[in-house]
Amino acid sequence: MGLLLATPLARVGRAVRRVTGDPASPLAGRTVLVTGASSGIGEATAYAVARTGATVLLVARRADELDRVRREIEETGGRAAAYSCDLTDGDAVDALVEQVLAEHGAVDYLVNNAGRSIRRSLELTQDRFHDFERTMAINYFGPVRLTMGLLPAMREQGFGHVVNVLSWGVQMKAPKFSAYLASKSALDTWSRIAGRETYGDGVTFTNMRFALVRTAMSAPTEAYAGRGATPEQAAARVLRALEDRPLTVNTRAGDVGELVNLLAPRLSDWMFHRFDRMFPDSKAARGD
Repeated sequence: MGLLLATPLARVGRAVRRVTGDPASPLAGRTVLVTGASSGIGEATAYAVARTGATVLLVARRADELDRVRREIEETGGRAAAYSCDLTDGDAVDALVEQVLAEHGAVDYLVNNAGRSIRRSLELTQDRFHDFERTMAINYFGPVRLTMGLLPAMREQGFGHVVNVLSWGVQMKAPKFSAYLASKSALDTWSRIAGRETYGDGVTFTNMRFALVRTAMSAPTEAYAGRGATPEQAAARVLRALEDRPLTVNTRAGDVGELVNLLAPRLSDWMFHRFDRMFPDSKAARGD
């Protein structure tokens, strides 16, 4: 279980809903855009959000899978719209923003979930600089461009909340994830600064530093087989973050790792070096 660092007001609101049994969610009647909604955490989040009574805007590259998710939401009485978009294409992101704002007005909540993970040692990355470029394109530049496009309307209406699906690795600094964690750390830092600039306009950000979740993205690493939370468990935490709008959602392990990194950095280096030797590159990383 993770530590949810919610504001006191959010905790009070959640407690009132539990005590009174009021099923109403602050998402009811709102518009929520979820990227990477065709599978994994994004798909599970879309279903969870739709059940609150929100209108879900589904964004991903695979149009056929998005239509499948949209149909499932509508068949259970929910409201959804699908938008196929390659978030690494800046012009496509700008066109998406223009279309969404024209059709739905301001987006109230944004979940930046779409991403790419690469677990590969520096040794195997020596001649693969594109690993860094591709990862930054989808994990950092894509969500920043999308958020920047939607921010003016959020600020004008005086409300908005952005949830970024990140990794506990931004605290742990795990070996073999240099490309992935650098991109997630960039988004983590950008969002903290953006939140300070938009604080007076009622627009807030949550950085969710997840531990391992069992999705297609983690499947190529043999050491992760059968481990981690389910997409549905992760989605439940995303939904809670949307409703309560905490600043950060961490795990206890991530907090401990960050503390060790600060208080005993060389000890931390030695420990992670040992772990690095224990868990070699996967077959996928080696190209087998």
